[in-house]
Amino acid sequence: MALSMLPSLYLRNRFATVHVEALTVLYFAGGLLAWPFIIPAIRLVARNASAEARFAACFVLLASGTIAMTAFLFAMEYWLFYAQWHQPLLSRMGLKQLIGTVASGVYQFAVMGLGLYLPIGLPVLAGVSLWLAKAMR
Repeated sequence: MALSMLPSLYLRNRFATVHVEALTVLYFAGGLLAWPFIIPAIRLVARNASAEARFAACFVLLASGTIAMTAFLFAMEYWLFYAQWHQPLLSRMGLKQLIGTVASGVYQFAVMGLGLYLPIGLPVLAGVSLWLAKAMR
């Protein structure tokens, strides 16, 4: 996922950001940490399904799982930055601030980060989904 993000970031702004390394690590970690959760979910959902259904399950679960994990990591980084101005975490206000900050981080990732998966990520997703669907026979 990190390798699919880099060309998109280059096409968007020619790497005119000081956060290229952090974004690369974020997208790499999102894909890496999602994988152990996605594979058992695919096996559970598409165990005895047809090849087309296995491909669809792989495609949907790989896409949604990777996006969800990367958005979660982005939101946690977002929250860690803003936590210095928040109330203690276990207080009522601290929990509200945590929920609001994480929701804002996920929204910001959805608006600004999802586009970085394209155009390279979609063909890679299709290829990996096809490979996994064939391997699950």
